Amino acid sequence: MPPARTVRQRAFNKENDENSGTTRLTRAKAASLTGPDDTGVENMVKKALVTKKSATNISIANATHGQRKRAALGDVSNVTKNDLVDSKEGKKALSGKAGLVSKAVQNAGVQKLSRTNSSRSILGAKDHNKKTTSSDLKRPASGSGVMGGATKKRHIGSTGSQQSIKEEHADSENEPPQQRASATEIERVTADVKQEVAPVAALQLEPKIKQAFADGVQDLDAEDYDDPLMVAEYVSEIFEYLRVLEESTMPNPDYMDHQEHLEWQLRGVLIDWLIEVHTRFHLLPETIFLAVNIIDRFLSARVVELEKLQLVGITAMFIASKYEEVLSPHVQNFKHVADDGFSEDEILKAERFVLSALNYDLSYPNPMNFLRRISKADNYDIQTRTLGKYLLEISLLDHQFMGYHPSHIAAASMYLARLILERGEWDATLTHYSGYNEEEIQPVFKLMVDYLHRPVVHEAFFKKYASKKFLKASILTRQWAKKYHPLYLDQQTVTAPYSSLNTHNNKG
Repeated sequence: MPPARTVRQRAFNKENDENSGTTRLTRAKAASLTGPDDTGVENMVKKALVTKKSATNISIANATHGQRKRAALGDVSNVTKNDLVDSKEGKKALSGKAGLVSKAVQNAGVQKLSRTNSSRSILGAKDHNKKTTSSDLKRPASGSGVMGGATKKRHIGSTGSQQSIKEEHADSENEPPQQRASATEIERVTADVKQEVAPVAALQLEPKIKQAFADGVQDLDAEDYDDPLMVAEYVSEIFEYLRVLEESTMPNPDYMDHQEHLEWQLRGVLIDWLIEVHTRFHLLPETIFLAVNIIDRFLSARVVELEKLQLVGITAMFIASKYEEVLSPHVQNFKHVADDGFSEDEILKAERFVLSALNYDLSYPNPMNFLRRISKADNYDIQTRTLGKYLLEISLLDHQFMGYHPSHIAAASMYLARLILERGEWDATLTHYSGYNEEEIQPVFKLMVDYLHRPVVHEAFFKKYASKKFLKASILTRQWAKKYHPLYLDQQTVTAPYSSLNTHNNKG
């Protein structure tokens, strides 16, 4: 009797051990494992040899033990799918979700396990035309994650699990056909919708393209799509934004009315001296245009005495050089060029005061950007663009140009330069890329011709463009103006600002 008692005690201990398989076979368990191939007993023997189990397998094993008593009921069991999920929290059900497994997982031979959620309605959208077989129900090796080892076919030994699978298939078969849509059908419908939308979008874009280039305008940006530096995809939006900025950065054309100590001729003298400083420091063309815009906007907002006018000019050049140049001149250089009339501290204080008056807004649409844009439509002719630069800087010296936008002045500069060099008519392509037709250019064009046919007033400006570097643009344009100005100007053209300056010089 003692040996038999010992054997019974060992069997009881093994049965309660969670880390080992169960070798005790009851009648209910034998009835559930019996089948046509009689492979259930072999699987149970194999499971007894496993020494380590993951948390998921432990929960499945414990749930299996809990459902053994209902094995004798067979198909009359009242265990439903929802009760099975609620009672087995954390269990990863191996049900008919094989139809929702992605293609990548199916090809790899590994089935993704997901928690069953009774509140999800997506189970009704599964494709149940394909019957679930035993080969579709696979599980990863225990304790090693998804790719822990070779996958094996699993025989469900629990009658409760078999019943839940059968009930799920029965529910899905009873669903109406409209609620069951396979992933392949969804992809096919999506592809059909895309094919229908694509032609409609193309038809909507075609009128815009035809409308932009309907009048024989060449698409000059098409050749720059491969060059990321030219940003051909955004160039139209960029110049549209620059035209919006023109309105916000325009100075008051009549600001000299509230300046008690200044006159327009003094402004011309200051700008002529700044052009000389700009040439001496070898700065970019954009720098001088921004500096003059800072001066005019500041004088439109503040009253300045005559003794401080040069300080305003040198400070504006200092700010513009730091904004436009890669290596801007030091403040000591600007102090020296002003004959040490102002200290470094005064220049730095003036810099802060000017920026605060402008609300630190230096987003000025430089006319050089518009000139280069129009020059692209002119095949980047170097002579035309050089003359255009000279004519563009005329607008800095004469205050009569202050009421016109930078883009308007740039268009008139290229128009006059092409007229002097006899480069042809102002065609539709030039009109498109400049934004102004020939009639709109005439007011600015006449102001330039009026400036050129009169005697030289700004010596530094004239000498700068009389050099070979600038193709002697100042000499060439003045010779043309003296010869052809009667064809474009009336006899009553206003030249008061310059005549008054000449009278002032003669008296001196």
